[in-house]
Amino acid sequence: MGSIQAGFSMSLDGFIADENNDASRVFAWMTMGSTKVKVSSGEKDYDLKMSEKGAERFEQAPKTIGAIISGRGMFDTAHAWGGKHPMGVPVVILTHTIPREWTSSPSFTFVTDGFDAALAKAREIAGDKTIAVGGADITRQFLKAGLLDEIGIELVPVLLGKGVRLFEYLGIEPIELECTNATRAPGVVHMNFKVVK
Repeated sequence: MGSIQAGFSMSLDGFIADENNDASRVFAWMTMGSTKVKVSSGEKDYDLKMSEKGAERFEQAPKTIGAIISGRGMFDTAHAWGGKHPMGVPVVILTHTIPREWTSSPSFTFVTDGFDAALAKAREIAGDKTIAVGGADITRQFLKAGLLDEIGIELVPVLLGKGVRLFEYLGIEPIELECTNATRAPGVVHMNFKVVK
């Protein structure tokens, strides 16, 4: 069984999107480098320009990730990634209601039976590969349940002041983290943390 990881681009004051749920400012680092990275979603292909290190991180992820668990909020905000997640891996969507227009999509599996059922489905799909967790609320649920193994943060040097916080309302005892990587690149510091258990 693979590990469970979360990864986010985040402002220095802890926001992963602004108050309008726009994440373009925290993803700006993906266009500040000199290494071209081709990304494909359901709607179109597009080129990004990252640092060499950023491109390496971005391109390595789909090789190790077997499934992504996402909440419905992130799914809707991303407009279902145009029908296919940019990483090209299956996505398990935890939701109360299944959107009719996506019921036959091979890219998405909808789970309405709660957190444990979504995790079981993702484990079934991922096999021995990593499960990635997407969305602030889902990430907090995994942290509270003691299931998250690693957190990757692309720390962007900007203070958004308000918006969607990643680690808000945890309401638990402090969680110790061990920094396993910190690498500077144009417009971002790539960081990895192991959750100490």
